[in-house]
Amino acid sequence: MIRLALKSLRARWPTALLAILAIALSTILFLGVERMRSAARDSFAGTISGTDLIVGARSGGIQLLLYSVFRIGNATNNVSMDSISLIEKNPNTKWLVPLSLGDSHRGFRVLGTNRAYFERYRYRDKRELAFDQGQEFNDLFDAVVGSQVAESLGYRVGDPIVVAHGLGRVSFAKHEDTPFTVSGVLAPTGTPVDRTVHVSLEAIEAIHVDWQSGGPKPGAATPVERIRAMDLTPTQVTAALVGVKSRARIFGLQRAINTYDKEPLLAILPGATLQELWGLIGTAERVLLFISAMVVVTALLGMVTMVLATLNERRREMAILRSLGAGPATVAGMLALEAGALTLVGVVVGTFATTLITVSAAGWVDANYGIALTQFLPNTHEILIMAAIVLFGILASLLPAWRAYRLSLADGMTVRV
Repeated sequence: MIRLALKSLRARWPTALLAILAIALSTILFLGVERMRSAARDSFAGTISGTDLIVGARSGGIQLLLYSVFRIGNATNNVSMDSISLIEKNPNTKWLVPLSLGDSHRGFRVLGTNRAYFERYRYRDKRELAFDQGQEFNDLFDAVVGSQVAESLGYRVGDPIVVAHGLGRVSFAKHEDTPFTVSGVLAPTGTPVDRTVHVSLEAIEAIHVDWQSGGPKPGAATPVERIRAMDLTPTQVTAALVGVKSRARIFGLQRAINTYDKEPLLAILPGATLQELWGLIGTAERVLLFISAMVVVTALLGMVTMVLATLNERRREMAILRSLGAGPATVAGMLALEAGALTLVGVVVGTFATTLITVSAAGWVDANYGIALTQFLPNTHEILIMAAIVLFGILASLLPAWRAYRLSLADGMTVRV
């Protein structure tokens, strides 16, 4: 039966090749979406790594995560430096990095922080930030730009930057009297760091010396030299990243911050909040997975349609096989084997092609979209998916097999006009 099925497919190789190609393409789409979905989820969860707590004004956990990590939205309130200092001095705290947001540069967020940010910030399995050019800010008006900022605006070390007040791409309230100079360009990370301009906390205070209620004071223009001589210690920040000395102490420190009675504060676990956020925005991945599954089903239905369409042309072939002693079950089994062979070959070709595409495109996808494609060989989940596709291919062939089973010997010998 197997030999008959293979010879039958070889005799109709153009049609069989098209069926294999359709199944292979649908398999590539299905496995590609599955791998991209998994990689996107892992990269999303790896946006911030190695940080135990994020502290900000009391609001919602997702809101705090969005503005502190993803630079989306605004804080409901700032946090006083007195509270930040108390958290930093807590015996359970290992390190603390303050963050100050509120300004922008041509559509990119400006983040005020300190030099510990470049040492403590981690992403994707605790990778460290690295510089493509230059170094951290050393002068009061130095700025470190992310890779996308540098690429989009053509910045290099030494170029001037004028920060604008507020978050709009076009702003009429610019800090033109206190321009910055690019001191460094960060290497791509695939995170919001790439779309951020980093300055010191003291610089945030310096550019607002002559500002009041969101605008410059009339007639005020303090010289830069005089600003440098001022005490620019910040009195409040937007949020803070916190690391603890022991994982066992995370919840104790979180509870102490959340119950702090001098100021309404909120401390969140970034990993848990990231998963909560992904649950809200992960609908798109399920839609893509459903669409790719429908493509696989369409390819299998196309194969079944092909087999059904050729049955009328193969009536004489079936009749000859029956006359040579092949029973109806043999003929039906041969058709099921043909469909199974086509599906199996299509799935194997599609899986091999998916692996080649993944290996070839991994670097480009990581550099441009921040999604790390690390899985190149099929895992257990994908093997089960491929086995299910082959099984469904065989089950789908039961309809033409049943029709062939019903065809009588006399029907195959009858000449139809």
